[in-house]
Amino acid sequence: MKIALAGCGYVGLVTGACLANLGNDVICADIDEERISNLRSGIMPFFEPGLRDLVEINVAQKRLMFTTDLQLAIENSDIVFIAVGTPSDKEGRADLSGVFQVADAIAGFITGYKIVVMKSTVPVGTSKKLLERIGQKAKAEFDVVCNPEFLREGEAIKDFTVPDRIVIGTYTEKAKDLMNSIYKSIERTGRPIVFTTPETAELIKYCSNAMLASRISFMNEISYLCEKTGTDVKMVARGVGLDKRIGPRFLQAGVGYGGSCFGKDVRVLTRLMKENGCSAQLLEAIDAVNEKQKLSVITKLREIVPDLNGKKIAVWGLSFKPKTDDMREAPSLEIIAELQKLGASVTAFDPVSGQTAGKLLKGVNFADTPLSALQGAHAVIVVTEWDLFRELDKEKMKQLMALPNVIDGRNMYDPADFRSLGFNYAGIGRG
Repeated sequence: MKIALAGCGYVGLVTGACLANLGNDVICADIDEERISNLRSGIMPFFEPGLRDLVEINVAQKRLMFTTDLQLAIENSDIVFIAVGTPSDKEGRADLSGVFQVADAIAGFITGYKIVVMKSTVPVGTSKKLLERIGQKAKAEFDVVCNPEFLREGEAIKDFTVPDRIVIGTYTEKAKDLMNSIYKSIERTGRPIVFTTPETAELIKYCSNAMLASRISFMNEISYLCEKTGTDVKMVARGVGLDKRIGPRFLQAGVGYGGSCFGKDVRVLTRLMKENGCSAQLLEAIDAVNEKQKLSVITKLREIVPDLNGKKIAVWGLSFKPKTDDMREAPSLEIIAELQKLGASVTAFDPVSGQTAGKLLKGVNFADTPLSALQGAHAVIVVTEWDLFRELDKEKMKQLMALPNVIDGRNMYDPADFRSLGFNYAGIGRG
């Protein structure tokens, strides 16, 4: 199959590389000339385990190429995936200008039957708008399909090749058959394809992310009760998660979720509910709990170190989750801003996000190792649960720090272990 990807961001590049690896001829197009130049040189625009190797293999096999010429990509493809950003404002309005810009280009360059696939996360009804918009200019037959992505940063290649499900929303049997042919090799491994309408597919994506966000916010809300009652939220989550009706995933309390999806999608879904005359109380609460949770570690820190003015605070982890350098809506941004507002000096360490963080954070010192970040620190706040933080020499940590204060924003450690060594330890909901 000949496939074009409009957009070489996270979703577009991962999807393009994975589709090429299935044996398709893929052209990835983007208006960012520097990004395309870097990709041609093997330089990835973001960190994702395994992606560089996948791109290099498929470029070498001439199944994957990169261009700034969208017309070339469209005219030489049977299927065009739209994978551009759809950011939202705080009121939940999704910005679809990038989507419509690509749609207009597609309409002008269609010379024969094509399938236009919406891969970006878009509000319900967007596929129908694309059908009408492209139809006003297109001089050839086409179909519009919604095929939402469910890629976790840090696990994206696995999620594409071994997905829980593939959702495809179509209006016609012709489009359904062609989309099925793209994913048939994955379906043969027992991965189900859910065929539905484009509108239902659009809503499935939002509901999936909102449900996961709700589980996180639920346990973060419960963590406050655990602290009041002397119970441990980790044991509560384990006991709850062993119920097969519930399951253990996304039940870990912490400093809240971040990234480009959960916050944005909860807000967009909230707005959709209200625009259709529906109550959105639960969704509003999910977002409110998460925003409150990001600064919960500051409250805990000030209980141990009341006056932060002039104090040095180490921050371990900057990306919104491990295995990625993505800092979009990362809790670290708000935590560091609040520390600086209170007069603290911040030294941060992250194994992959340093370059990205340097563009976003001002007045922050960046350490080369987690232990060097602790030199003279009055406390350390664990913000991202990178594995390399788990088994560090605790005695060495204590020797380096001005005061042995640990604020564990991800509940990575055993409180008794740290306290037995003389640390002041505070986790999230740890009784």
